[in-house]
Order: sequence, then C-alpha cells, then structure tokens
Amino acid sequence: MTPAFDGEDLVNPEVESETEIAFEGALRPRSLAEFVGQRKVRGQLQLLLDAAAIERRTPDHILLAGPPGLGKTTLAMIVAHESGRPLRLTSGPAIQHAGDLAAVLSSLVPGEVLFVDEIHRMARSAEEMLYLAMEDFRIDIMVGKGAGATSIPLDLAPFTLVGATTRSGLLPNPLRDRFGFTAHLEFYETEELVRVLHRAAQLLSVTIDEESLREIASRSRGTPRIANRLLRRVRDYALVDGGGATLSAVRAALELYDVDELGLDRLDRAVMSIILERFDGGPVGLNTLAVSVGEEADTIEAVVEPFLVRIGLLSRTPRGRVATKAGWAHFGLKRGADALFGDDL
Repeated sequence: MTPAFDGEDLVNPEVESETEIAFEGALRPRSLAEFVGQRKVRGQLQLLLDAAAIERRTPDHILLAGPPGLGKTTLAMIVAHESGRPLRLTSGPAIQHAGDLAAVLSSLVPGEVLFVDEIHRMARSAEEMLYLAMEDFRIDIMVGKGAGATSIPLDLAPFTLVGATTRSGLLPNPLRDRFGFTAHLEFYETEELVRVLHRAAQLLSVTIDEESLREIASRSRGTPRIANRLLRRVRDYALVDGGGATLSAVRAALELYDVDELGLDRLDRAVMSIILERFDGGPVGLNTLAVSVGEEADTIEAVVEPFLVRIGLLSRTPRGRVATKAGWAHFGLKRGADALFGDDL
C-alpha cells in the first residue's frame, strides 16, 4: 500500500529542479583526463591547450561536430576549465540578428571561452559578423540607415569560440575555415560506455554489477547521454521495486521505458513500422516519414536515422529510406511479396 503523506512531505519543485541540475553537473567530467572515450580528439585538444598555455595566448577557435549526446558541451566546459578561462554559453537559435551577437561579443572579457551550441542555426547576418570577430577580434557596427549609414569599428577582447554542431555540412565554408581545429566526435563502443556508467553509478551512489552495466551500455545507442539517462531510470526502478539494481531489474526497467535489446525506442520503432508495414519496406521520403510518425523532419534526420543506418536496419537511397534485410528480420516481418510467395523470389 502506498503510504499517505500530507502537504509538508511534498518536495519543493525548485529544490527538486536544483537537485536534477546538480546531478547533471556532477556527471560531467571536469578534465580531459576524466573524459571517457574520444581518445584521438582528447589528444588533439590537449596539445592545442598545452601549446596555448606555453605561449600564454588564447587557444584557437574550436569546432565540435557530431551527433547529439556525445559530449560537445562537456568538452567546451573542459576547454574553459583547463585553460583557466571563464565560460559564456549561448546557442545558434538564440542569435537571430547581428545585434544579438554584437551584444554577446562586446561583453566578453579577455580570454573568455564563448560556447555556441547548434552554431549552424545562427542567423546569416550574425555569421557574417562572426567572420571578422574570429580573425581580427573586431566587429563593424552599422549606425543609421540609407545613405547616411556609417560603420563604426569596435575592438573585441581576445576570446576562444567553441562551436558545436550536429550538422557541420550546413555551416558555410567561410565560417568553417576560420576554426583552428575541428573535432569529429564518434559514437562510443560498449566498453567505453561501461566505463562511463561505472563513473556515473559511483556519483549517483548506485550499487550495480558489471553485467547490468553492460546491459545498459549495449542499449544506449553508443551515446553517453542516453547511457546516463537509462542508468537513472534503472536507479528509480530499483528504488521503487526495492530489489536493487540487478540484471533482471535493469531489463524490467528498460522494457518499461520501451528500450529494446538494440536500443530502439518508441520513435525508432514507429519509423521502422511505417516503412515496413505501410510502405512495404520503402523507399519512403523524409517528409512523408515525418508526417506519418508526427515528428519534425529534422528530428528524424538528425536523431533517429543515423542510429538506424549505423546498426544496419535502414539504408538511404536517392529515392528515400529503405528497410534492410536486418530491419525486416529484427521486427519478425517479411516483405509483402515474400510473405505471399515465399523466400525464393
């Protein structure tokens, strides 16, 4: 029976929110030495930061490219921490006018690290202002309109721009070329995710064995953010169930949250179901697929599709998305003609 409680026992939503934020902050590594995975990128970043420290200058501008959840924001924080500089956080969608960017740049202190998430979504006028700012630490501000408009140069404090993007192909070449270093983050192997989960379990005070951690890691789509999220859901399940974070509890929790053995979630299965059952395996256009599952096309293209292609359930063709043989097999289905006439066709 669920114990009764009065109003005094209710958790203050503000305190609960602060606790969740504290959890997220605690799970982020503070240095490159603590950062798990991305070995090549870590080595490249360490060299870049060490060289800047020796010469007592601001590090070169850095572009971090890769799918969501692989640690781009964490690496930006590490760059600021290891170089001993303050960090300013913003995002591309928040900078919709050149004036928005000018306000941010003009307020930076010397050596500050400016992190722009989803930098490919920045307004074009702001991108053009950023070219000069990155190269010469200067911007030109237009005052007035028409024939009487004048350009006033404004010198900026030296800064390091760290841009993060999930779609580097959308960045214009002039902007991409102004970054001194571009890091391409890769999906994690299961062993790397087990190490990530070991650290997270210790920070969250979760007692869990190696086999259970490996089960979570194998369903985490090669992404640390997803692995940490699933670990917290397992922790919640074990807390309510009272039986501890055992392997059976892990499997029960992940089944409850619709995460299967390959890491497919509800949206993944909805996409595959539409392709397999409604369109007989495809090809299906991206917009048709997005409308069919009720999601944005960008979400399908940036989040769902890369994982399905990577594990071999889906392929991209000039005509659209097509289910592979492995996709049919995973869902226990056969193509319409095969179901009618057998596998000899």
